[in-house]
Amino acid sequence: MGDFEFALVYYHRGHKLRPELQEFRLGIQKAQEAIDNSVGTICLPKGPSSVKLVNKGDLSFFHNGVHPQNLNPSNKKESKKHSKKTDKGEKTAKQLLGELYSDREYLKKLLQDEDLVKCKIRSGERVQDLIVGSISYLDTRMAFWQQQKPIYARQRDRKLMQQQWSKVLHKPPSDPTRYVLSSLEEIDTALSAGYTESGLNKARELMKVVKDWSEDALPNKNEVLGNLHSYIGNALMDLGNMDRALHHHEKDLELAKKCDLTDSKSRALDNIGRVYARIGKFQQAIEVWEKKLPLACGGLEKAWLFHEIGRCYLELKRYMEARDYGSRSLMAADDISDEKWQLNASVLMAQAELKLSNYKASVLHFERALERAKLLQDDSASEAIQKALCEARLRVTQ
Repeated sequence: MGDFEFALVYYHRGHKLRPELQEFRLGIQKAQEAIDNSVGTICLPKGPSSVKLVNKGDLSFFHNGVHPQNLNPSNKKESKKHSKKTDKGEKTAKQLLGELYSDREYLKKLLQDEDLVKCKIRSGERVQDLIVGSISYLDTRMAFWQQQKPIYARQRDRKLMQQQWSKVLHKPPSDPTRYVLSSLEEIDTALSAGYTESGLNKARELMKVVKDWSEDALPNKNEVLGNLHSYIGNALMDLGNMDRALHHHEKDLELAKKCDLTDSKSRALDNIGRVYARIGKFQQAIEVWEKKLPLACGGLEKAWLFHEIGRCYLELKRYMEARDYGSRSLMAADDISDEKWQLNASVLMAQAELKLSNYKASVLHFERALERAKLLQDDSASEAIQKALCEARLRVTQ
């Protein structure tokens, strides 16, 4: 867009974050060359030392302390014309300078502070000269950009670019499947690494693109959309937006049922149950997860699912059901020799037995849990289990 100074700032920021990337080093070099060339050829033909700053034009208007309200009434027509020209000029300045326009306005206000402009800095230079010099620099840059690319041309180019992007977004790439898989991998990587906002934004952008494609371009379009709803739902859940998370996971379930996708249906039920459990709707979580039970495959998934259902029953103070699901979770964990879920299931059963006043059984389960916690070298779990075990043993003696 011709904003070489801003380009240089962002290339420097990028280089600071990712110094190993050659693109940033090249960008810094190109932006610097562009600035040097433009300033050197148009603004400073003989170098900076040859330029002498003077008060003239609009700057002298502020410098001399003349304000519109002090103009002679006989000059009202002229003042109106001047005002219109000024308004138009300011609008142009705002478009050309962008973020720097507010700085220019601030500098103009400083010129009106009579006490300030009379001051001098340590080098002996007057503050007024510094302010006028800064405004003059911005006006010189503005004049250069106006010559380089007039406003009408900028607006035309912007519209053209938007139209081109619109066509790109609606036109699938040469290999849509590869593009989608690559994008999904990026989203998954971002979410797994804890960059939730970044992953969420990528998923939303990809969803907009995929929605505009036909099923001829992407045969498994609904499956991809289901995946994206799942990613977005999980990201929103991590961000604490449970209502929106639930909405997206339900959309995932809807698409899975429509396309008869068993794995996707299982995933959606899993996530919907987690949302319900997170917001304390334990009965709804149980109902959803029990629908998932026939779809669960593999010992690890079963151990997790039985444990979560049992945990919900424990929260609902239905201790017998909690104990039964804890037992099923332990059996699934034993089948695959997973010590972590053996630990979790043993704790769940111990807590349920304790609430049922079966203190000896509770002690046995806590002892098993403590053994596994020590094997896993989980100090925090060991400490918590030790305290609960002491309480259970105390109840036995009582």
